[in-house]
Amino acid sequence: MYCVVVLALPDAIAFDMAMPIEAFGRVRLPDGRPGYRVLVAGPETSVQAGPLELRVEEGLEALEWADLVVVPGRNDPLQPSPPEVLAALRAAYDRGTRIASICVGAFTLAEAGLLDGRKATTHWLTADEFTSRYPAVRLDLDQLYTDNGSILTSAGAASGLDLCLYLVQRDYGMAVAADAARLAVAPLHRSGGQAQYILRNRPTYRTATLEPVLAWIEAHAHRALTLADIAAAADTSVRTLARRFKDETGQSPMQWVSGVRIRHAQELLETTDHTVDRIAAQTGFSTTSNFRAQFAQTLGVTPGAYRKAFRPRPAGG
Repeated sequence: MYCVVVLALPDAIAFDMAMPIEAFGRVRLPDGRPGYRVLVAGPETSVQAGPLELRVEEGLEALEWADLVVVPGRNDPLQPSPPEVLAALRAAYDRGTRIASICVGAFTLAEAGLLDGRKATTHWLTADEFTSRYPAVRLDLDQLYTDNGSILTSAGAASGLDLCLYLVQRDYGMAVAADAARLAVAPLHRSGGQAQYILRNRPTYRTATLEPVLAWIEAHAHRALTLADIAAAADTSVRTLARRFKDETGQSPMQWVSGVRIRHAQELLETTDHTVDRIAAQTGFSTTSNFRAQFAQTLGVTPGAYRKAFRPRPAGG
């Protein structure tokens, strides 16, 4: 039996703490024995997690016998973690203990220096703050979770469950993990990565100087556009346009156009019954195959899989 310690941090996100307790605590082996012993440990005897006050069973010394330490996110991930918590995490890592973060719990791992030089993920909404504070970490928002051997991270709260199920599979195999997934009424593996969940209307590198041409692209992306068309709309040369886009957005003009078309396609997939062929034509892609390829490359899922995941279904349907 493996020992899982869920770390109780000040102002922890309640779901991030409760989910691994339930996910690992309900795992049963084929003979009926529990697969994990789950403990809650921290520097205090109780912790406030949102509206809930949770009793903490063990002190930080519990990390010494843990096989896995789960680090939840905090409502304010930018607040400093208690020094004794960071020291306990570093000591656990030095002993070879696996350490996994849920959602913005990656901030705590990064604060402890455990993510330097490693690929990690966290919730997309905090990506800018994370990369600014921890430039040595290779943040990958395309992943629902990352595995660096003894250090693992997950993107959002729900992807924390994906990570827990992944760890169950790693510990006990596919059959036990599949049973755990069925008990949670969740898929054992979700297709795609975090990119498909980022809000479509999130501002992305817009600046005052480019705003007019970006608005023009938004209104004309359904047409067959060339670089010359965009330059003419911006009343500038192709070379100057390309340089301004690269400097101010990090993308080429045509990459920006593709992103606009993808966002328009997402909206149509969510809100209409239009065929994929029709959506490809409506959003400016030259062919359906080109649309499918760019959609999958950008979001990590096919248009059909995206629609299945995000199209609202009637209650009871």
